Amino acid sequence: MALRLALVQMSVGINKMDNIAHACKLIREAANKGAQLVALPECFNSPYGTKYFKEYSEPIPGPTTMSLAQVAKDCKVYVVGGSIPESDDGHLYNTCSVFAPNGEIIAKYRKMHLFDIDVPGKIRFQESEVLKAGNRFATFNAGPCTIGIGICYDIRFAELAQIYAQKGCHLLLYPGAFNMTTGPLHWELLQRARALDNQLYVAAISPARDENASYIAWGHTTAVGPWGDVLVTTDHEETILYTDIETEKLKQVRENIPLNNQRRLNVYTRTKPVQSQNPTTSLKNNDMSGYQIDVNQHVD
Repeated sequence: MALRLALVQMSVGINKMDNIAHACKLIREAANKGAQLVALPECFNSPYGTKYFKEYSEPIPGPTTMSLAQVAKDCKVYVVGGSIPESDDGHLYNTCSVFAPNGEIIAKYRKMHLFDIDVPGKIRFQESEVLKAGNRFATFNAGPCTIGIGICYDIRFAELAQIYAQKGCHLLLYPGAFNMTTGPLHWELLQRARALDNQLYVAAISPARDENASYIAWGHTTAVGPWGDVLVTTDHEETILYTDIETEKLKQVRENIPLNNQRRLNVYTRTKPVQSQNPTTSLKNNDMSGYQIDVNQHVD
């Protein structure tokens, strides 16, 4: 049994309420075309930028999530609410809420890895100047699929995807907004890597590109299959993409290349930095980087 997935690459403007209304309109359109699970992009109710987060922030539940809950209930679909700036107890988070077809919030994920980069002459962005990082995973079930959530920069951290795979996820969704520097080189590559390494589906949902915005998104919303193949992708304009998540196909890939049965957990090592007190000490039990490698431990 397949799950029909819709990925909404929507235009985002400066008017918060207009953004929310537009998102709900596109969710309804996707539901009318047979989608059972609809996913929005990162920061869909706000321009993306640290200078905007406080102004556009709200608690959860709040106006944005209440609107998404209602449209999920009206359309009887699962909705992955991209992300919004969330305010909670004096802190701001980049947060994704997930809604069941009855309108209930069934999962909430706060971006775990904050986007702090500095590429000289190209881009500097420091989310940590405004946002606080989350520290909890979020999974939910939609029909036959178990789904894990990450947000944008989280996709660069393979450990997150590996843990979700260990938790039984069939699909990982990453609402994201890669920029014009990293997008062309890394956006699709990272999705295919996470899918191939973990033999599951991966989809990343971007806002449409606005050339006049202070932060210009790459776009190119994409879904990748467990074989590492691109199932559906687009350019940078507003659109809705559709694809089917087939758990039987995932099962077949895992049987053809049984990575989970071939992992050498008995020989993988949790490395511990060591400092030699004697510069002439033999390196017999240490590799050249100074990490102890003589004792193998099981990796949970």
